[in-house]
Amino acid sequence: MRKLNLFALMALLLMLIPSCNELKQLQNLSKCQFRLNSIEDIRLAGVKLQNVSDIKQISLLDVGKLTTAYVANSFPLSFKLNVDAKNPNDKPAAMTALDWILLIDDIQMTEGLVNNRYQIPAQGVTSIPMDFNFDLKKVLSGRSKDAIINFALNLAGVGDKPTRLTLKAKPTVNVGAIPITYPGYLSVKTNFTSK
Repeated sequence: MRKLNLFALMALLLMLIPSCNELKQLQNLSKCQFRLNSIEDIRLAGVKLQNVSDIKQISLLDVGKLTTAYVANSFPLSFKLNVDAKNPNDKPAAMTALDWILLIDDIQMTEGLVNNRYQIPAQGVTSIPMDFNFDLKKVLSGRSKDAIINFALNLAGVGDKPTRLTLKAKPTVNVGAIPITYPGYLSVKTNFTSK
């Protein structure tokens, strides 16, 4: 009986050793900071808006595409958002998943999950690319065509109003085989934050 207890204790210790490293990474991840670095490849109904600095730069063909998409009851907006994770610790941190909610001008656009592992080096920064694609017309239902187009143009930096982009993020790490998730969402904006 005593040998069986000793064997069980040794087996438990062997299972906990890898978890200690993962617990350290969880502790390190809790000190990490996140920020929105850049937005790329902004497209509305397939029309690239990234390098448009004035609405007059949109060709007649592209205006036709936008009009057709709007009339067809679908106005897909897509873009890539690069989120930076900064690790101020002297040990690496790891993230295995990221629940997120995207808000533009305080309006919830979409939500989802990044289900990839990201290693954040000690005192380093890792970029987390995130692709977004949603129907702007459905999200902004009840608003005029001009309001929806202006919303997209403001996001691309063409409109007359700055756009407030916020990503609410909830990182997850695995401790052993058990996923541990932040207790609440972090509000990720253009400055590094861990809150």
